[in-house]
Amino acid sequence: MAATTGMPDTELVELAREGSQEAFEALVLRHGDRLHATLRSFGLTTTEADDVAQETLLRAWRGLPRFDGRSGFFTWVYRIAFNEAQRRLARRPPAPEQSDDALERVADARPATHAAAEHRELARALDHALRRLAPELRAPVLLRDVEGRSTSEAAAILDLHPAALKSRLHRGRMALREQLAPYLT
Repeated sequence: MAATTGMPDTELVELAREGSQEAFEALVLRHGDRLHATLRSFGLTTTEADDVAQETLLRAWRGLPRFDGRSGFFTWVYRIAFNEAQRRLARRPPAPEQSDDALERVADARPATHAAAEHRELARALDHALRRLAPELRAPVLLRDVEGRSTSEAAAILDLHPAALKSRLHRGRMALREQLAPYLT
């Protein structure tokens, strides 16, 4: 594994395409945590993110012969992960209005300053608002505003024209602004 550690993704992908499991493992080690964090940002639980990450990486391994290299390896894997996450979220039963954050509030019942409590409340409201966005609006917001990706990279990940991405991003931001209005005054 040490031989593949410093190699760029492009070389690792080529080796993996030739059947090198070691090269693919190096790619997984390099990008696995980021992939998992991305899946969690889509609103998946830790267990769901684990399952979707595993399925994503399995699909990536099987799909390496079709990877054309027009985008970076992680961008390509991200697109697979996004599609897998959307399938998982579509199969999930509708959540009750009270979010699973209630358990977090009980677990973190330590005394806090007023500002820290407000910050946590705003963070929960933002998380809830993001989860309520339609997937076609949530993904552009997460890619651009949470992960800081460029418009062209986000558009490539979602297989959209940059103008379409900008439109969805604007609509997503407006929907978030509307949902968070009580916190923004």
